[in-house]
Amino acid sequence: MTKMMKAVVKTKPTHGGELIQVPIPEIGAKDVLVKVAATAICGTDFHIYEWNEWAQQTIKIPQIMGHELAGYVVKVGEQVTSLKEGDFISAETHIPCGVCYQCKTGRMHVCQNMTIFGVHQNGVFAEYAVVPEVVAWKNDPAMSPELAPLQEPLGNAIDTILSDQITGLTVFMPGVGPLGQLGILVAKAAGVGKLIVSDVNPYRLERAEELGADVVLDARKDDVVSTIMEVTKGNGVDVVAEMSGNPIALNQGLKVLTPGGRLSLLGLFNKPVELDLNNDVIFKSIKVNGVTGRQMFSTWYKAAALINSGLVDFNKIVTHTFPLEQWEEGMKLMESGNCGKIVLTVD
Repeated sequence: MTKMMKAVVKTKPTHGGELIQVPIPEIGAKDVLVKVAATAICGTDFHIYEWNEWAQQTIKIPQIMGHELAGYVVKVGEQVTSLKEGDFISAETHIPCGVCYQCKTGRMHVCQNMTIFGVHQNGVFAEYAVVPEVVAWKNDPAMSPELAPLQEPLGNAIDTILSDQITGLTVFMPGVGPLGQLGILVAKAAGVGKLIVSDVNPYRLERAEELGADVVLDARKDDVVSTIMEVTKGNGVDVVAEMSGNPIALNQGLKVLTPGGRLSLLGLFNKPVELDLNNDVIFKSIKVNGVTGRQMFSTWYKAAALINSGLVDFNKIVTHTFPLEQWEEGMKLMESGNCGKIVLTVD
């Protein structure tokens, strides 16, 4: 008889999901089976839950949701050489093919044939998950299972904030969702000169102040552009780190970016965005960095070192912890915006 497990599955092309029993998956020769200890909810997971336009065009139903992982290896494929039973691992969620031009030239994170946990194949909101050896990341056994899944989104924040140096510079980051909150900690750890953030959610604005942002703007009532220009004595900011996926926030960022500055884009937009390329990009001679996933695996070393060092308290990023069975409470909190990272624990 097939052994079963609990998993959060997108079962219907509509808002929501279901916690149901599904078979424990089989592994291939180059995979490991992981007993999930903890997993965290990402904005991508929420988009799949709410079934937005991107999810409707991308997700094939039925599919197990989730991609941020911490767990223990319980079974090893016959061709696996670097992992053994009992290893405490997380996973790079972008699975490369290993043979395309990008993979062969040191850019696996933009593999032409990329698949992603919980997007193109079954994810990790479950008691067990299959992880290919190529994307497994061994954790320090002393790392907390609640913090280990954060290395994946922390990598997003690191590559967005630190795609070039920011020490002593002025940075504007619109949006203080969970990724933005991680971005604040990364920027402060890197010695940012002045960090300016904006949001429309009172809870998130309060969080930004608690986490150490220097200037916190309420985009509902503050004139973001004029205030930033005043704060910077008319110079504008050196760096804009856009993680919100909000077109208004992006255009505000471009208006306040100093000539020759840097725009790093991580946030995903629901539809094409209209920009004034002549005045805001070309004539300003700005640098634009698109950020997807994490550098494999140099960013993972940075994320792990930052957490293991103890210099930054990432526990303050985790605002809510629920057992897997209460996953939908986490999604409702995501919908409200009144949260940092939400961790689901698995017995």
